[in-house]
Amino acid sequence: MKLLLALLFTLTAFAQQKTVYVAYIDGEIDLGLAPYVTRVINEAEENNADAIIFKINTFGGRVDAATQIKDAILSSKVLTIAFVNNRAISAGALIALSCNKIVMVPGSSIGAATVVDETGKKQSEKYQSYMRSEMRSTAERNGRRTDIAEGMVDERIIVAGLDDSTKLITLTSEEALKYKIADTVITDFKDLLAAYNLKNAEEVQLTSNWAEAVVRFLNNPIVSSILIMIGFFGLMAEIKSPGWGVAGTAALISLSLFFGSSYILQLASILEILLFVFGLGLLLAEIFIIPGFGIAGISGIILIFASIFLALLGSKPFIDMERVSISIIQLSGAMLFALVGMFFLVKYLPKSTAFNKLVLSESEHAEKGFVSYPSDKDLVGKEGIAFTTLRPGGTAEINGRRIDVVAESEFITQGTKIKVVRVEGIKVVVTGVKENRY
Repeated sequence: MKLLLALLFTLTAFAQQKTVYVAYIDGEIDLGLAPYVTRVINEAEENNADAIIFKINTFGGRVDAATQIKDAILSSKVLTIAFVNNRAISAGALIALSCNKIVMVPGSSIGAATVVDETGKKQSEKYQSYMRSEMRSTAERNGRRTDIAEGMVDERIIVAGLDDSTKLITLTSEEALKYKIADTVITDFKDLLAAYNLKNAEEVQLTSNWAEAVVRFLNNPIVSSILIMIGFFGLMAEIKSPGWGVAGTAALISLSLFFGSSYILQLASILEILLFVFGLGLLLAEIFIIPGFGIAGISGIILIFASIFLALLGSKPFIDMERVSISIIQLSGAMLFALVGMFFLVKYLPKSTAFNKLVLSESEHAEKGFVSYPSDKDLVGKEGIAFTTLRPGGTAEINGRRIDVVAESEFITQGTKIKVVRVEGIKVVVTGVKENRY
């Protein structure tokens, strides 16, 4: 009986064991982080997890990446907890506000969400307005103070008891708790689990996998520019050479990696991919089907350029001239390096030792003993018999040898006596010989 009770207790405890997924949002927030957060949420939902804890320690990053992560967290069916163990600044503040609960450790901070460019310069009011609305709606969704959320973006918003209107709002852990931005302040991760009745929960630690790391690597501006450059270089090489070879294959692989990573990160839509595929189809038709280079080839190049340019622009909330300028510079730089590479390839590769080992770089003359077929010039003046009818080509027997010959300008019947009048390369020209009769 005691054994049965112990077994039932064990099974009940096992059935009631809770599961917590732990994810990490640290360093710079970029678009490569969004697929990772989405994967964590999907896996937690599939396994009926009790909570997802996001350990946040970031100075911020891309606004479009933060909004993608925010949307994924808000749509989660599992309890989400932001654990700010150091700081949640700028885009990190938006991500923290999107969680159901915010837990901070003493000495941590949250706020300062003004939108700036790559140099740290404050962006226009259009961007600030968008970010204010994102912060306000996210705070409202989880029952937090919207004025403080907006004050993290706009220094003009005054909140009684906090800094004046000349400063952005950045809260310490105690201030965040006081003004109901944070739900609790704890000292370590174990206290967090205890605070939400997850003390004995199974912890599932998830980090970025290799595929997500590859996508983040490919999205690096330098790497993406190199992929575009290889694509341009390969396509130009294929246009200038017959058929399809290694250069064209390398171009397709590079541009496929570029568009594939851009699509995963929601920078490129199906529209950009279709533009690229259609443009590539026109270019291939120009290379293999249509003689010369005309409207189809030019249209294909324009569509390929347009698709890459749109993918570089991405899906930011607003497309301003700065982003357009950066995309133009990136695209032009890749094109310029491709042209320079093509120039050096054409100019110096034929002179290189490695290239000369692969191709014949000098002419070969018969006078030097280079012949592709043995010469029969010694047959000139020789006589023989037409072994077959010459119409005008056929076979003759000369000096006991059967040789392919061509009649000079007449039809010669089989058995007629012939004479070799000249030899042109491998062609032996003969004429009929009239026999004297007495």
